Amino acid sequence: LSVIGRIEEVIAYAYTFFLACVGLYMLLESIKTKRIKASGILVKLHVHGWFHGLPFRVKFRKSKLYISIIPPLLISFIIGILASIMGVGGGFILVPAMIYLLGMSTQVVIGTSLMQILFVSITSTVMHAYVNQTVDIILSSFLLFGGVFGVQTGAVIVQKISGEIIRMLLGIIILTLCIYLFSNFI
Repeated sequence: LSVIGRIEEVIAYAYTFFLACVGLYMLLESIKTKRIKASGILVKLHVHGWFHGLPFRVKFRKSKLYISIIPPLLISFIIGILASIMGVGGGFILVPAMIYLLGMSTQVVIGTSLMQILFVSITSTVMHAYVNQTVDIILSSFLLFGGVFGVQTGAVIVQKISGEIIRMLLGIIILTLCIYLFSNFI
């Protein structure tokens, strides 16, 4: 694919398809969970899979999990690769992975994801700035200024809405991004 000049198209289509699948799954699951909760039935978001029983189990008190550390290490390794290759912080992949694979609550996932992305982004940024010289410091400063105020507003909002609504909104955002990306391909 590199030889015939199609590698970038394949990566773009694969990334968009993957995001569309994740976004659609999150949207449908959150709507289903919201309907079940409205009917008064207790629902458990996550059922433990075989990978939770792997060795090196640790109790994560804040997340209320008792799982092997192997799945989080593998997930974070893949997120690190994606962050470096695609320039994403990994949130679009990390958040669904922590919710649906690890079984964390949506509210705890948000802060945990940001903590993980902070260090992955710092490391990736330093590598891109040093190795490739591809960081626009002035532009990133302006983006950082707006982002700081947006984070404070978002932290207040997320405390007031349920996990299903947060997942629904993230699914809608991901699907909207996919539609935008797909429209650019055509």
